[in-house]
Amino acid sequence: MASKSRGGRTKQSQRTNVNRQSGREPRGDAPLSLERIVTNAIDLLDAEGVDGMSMRRLAERCGSGVMSLYWHVDTKEDVFDLALDSVLEYRAPFEMGEPQQWRADIIHMLEDWRTSMLRHPWSASLLPSRALGPNVLHRLERLGSALSRAGVADPDLNVAIWSLWNHVLGATITRASFEFTDDDKAAAQQRLTQLSERYPTIERSRLLLDDDWDGTFRKGLDFLLDGLMPKQ
Repeated sequence: MASKSRGGRTKQSQRTNVNRQSGREPRGDAPLSLERIVTNAIDLLDAEGVDGMSMRRLAERCGSGVMSLYWHVDTKEDVFDLALDSVLEYRAPFEMGEPQQWRADIIHMLEDWRTSMLRHPWSASLLPSRALGPNVLHRLERLGSALSRAGVADPDLNVAIWSLWNHVLGATITRASFEFTDDDKAAAQQRLTQLSERYPTIERSRLLLDDDWDGTFRKGLDFLLDGLMPKQ
């Protein structure tokens, strides 16, 4: 997946421009750091979503002027990249497990990934279109390593990685956007019952009433892992 190109000025040129406009260094009464900016950006995204993110609102949360932000980041797009990569950090120690532990390693990694994105729903909408940061690449490296230990051959490795990526992302986006109430689901199922001759399978399975999101994700993951493993 190719990184998106970043146009515009460098940080140095932006800092020079700030100095020319203001005639002084950024304010010392509210010192900023990149970590503080990212933390406040995540809080803002959690509260307002992607559409609610602006450099002005972020500066207000940081208690600083807007131009002070540009001493640390080039653009709002950089803020998105940094916030996304931060929430997708995988903090488990990177230890090479035994070959037979590959399945537990993958399941833990992907369940943690899904949990992180559900905690910050905006991340699932940003991930497909962003440059991949070091934390996301770290996850993919660990995933590829575990699949290799499981016996997935190099020519099939990319297919395996992207299949699991798609499962995590699809399950997260669906869960985050499926906001029907119990009454809505009951009414939809009743409508399906009335149309059972047209939709017999999903009416019989009571698809629209199934809200076992965690169980569905895990069972689907088992299906995928079973299918990805080399045939003995």
